[in-house]
Amino acid sequence: MINLLIVLQAVAGGAALAKLGAAIGAALSVFGAAFGISKIGNGAMEAIARQPEAAGDVRSNMIVSAALIEGVAFFAIVVCLLILFV
Repeated sequence: MINLLIVLQAVAGGAALAKLGAAIGAALSVFGAAFGISKIGNGAMEAIARQPEAAGDVRSNMIVSAALIEGVAFFAIVVCLLILFV
């Protein structure tokens, strides 16, 4: 009986750490996505400045890349929120 109480206390203490880890994971995924999209924007602006005639192709590739990064970040946030609330 005493061993069961020790296990239950350990699980209850671990829930707080899991929630803290989920919050930190969500924050890191948001910061990582923001950094990645900013690097894409920076590279696209430099490419357009060097070759203005390729602006349409660069812009469309930039939007697709940013959307893919945003989708992965959104998936990471959903997983972290599921850990946080479930």
